[in-house]
Amino acid sequence: MSNKNYRRLFLSFGFLFFIAPYSFAQMKVLSKGSKAPMFTSEASLAGKEFVFSLKKALDKGPVVLYFYPAAYTGGCDLEAHTFAEMKDKFTAAGATIIGVSADDIARLNSFSASPDYCAGKFPVASDAGGKIAATYGLELTPPKAGVKDVTGKLVTHGFIPRTTFVINKNDEIVAVFSSGADHISPDEHVKKSLEIVKNL
Repeated sequence: MSNKNYRRLFLSFGFLFFIAPYSFAQMKVLSKGSKAPMFTSEASLAGKEFVFSLKKALDKGPVVLYFYPAAYTGGCDLEAHTFAEMKDKFTAAGATIIGVSADDIARLNSFSASPDYCAGKFPVASDAGGKIAATYGLELTPPKAGVKDVTGKLVTHGFIPRTTFVINKNDEIVAVFSSGADHISPDEHVKKSLEIVKNL
């Protein structure tokens, strides 16, 4: 599916369901200059499970840590597809990409392997209880009743606001932006992140 089609899908229903409910009022999102909280999490790369360590990833270079509401939903699909398409450019800049959502690992196994989404290019991690998100000041919010993903399945887990943190090799957050507060589209999260890591 092309980026144009993903963008159309996102605009048609992704925005209404997956950005409107977000609230940033109750928690303070970590800002530029903050130290990034370290974490390990169950993750999937190309359908294979492993334990992702932020600290180990940062030992290799900068990390783009992006939180997203749910796999198999309009905006999140566009974002994952765009990261996959541009993965080689992030690698050339020495950067690691890690996506984090409240999806369970079984769901992420298929999402990470699908050629339409992550395409096996970068890992996605499970934060089912929202504990990792909370350390970054992001609140897990319940889904709206009856919301379905693009496969027709009900989304039953909570949503983490679409927020991207760019972290340098010194564990410092050098940039943070969100779809809710900054009104940035999912694919723009990718392009903006790449611009930043290229200059680190």
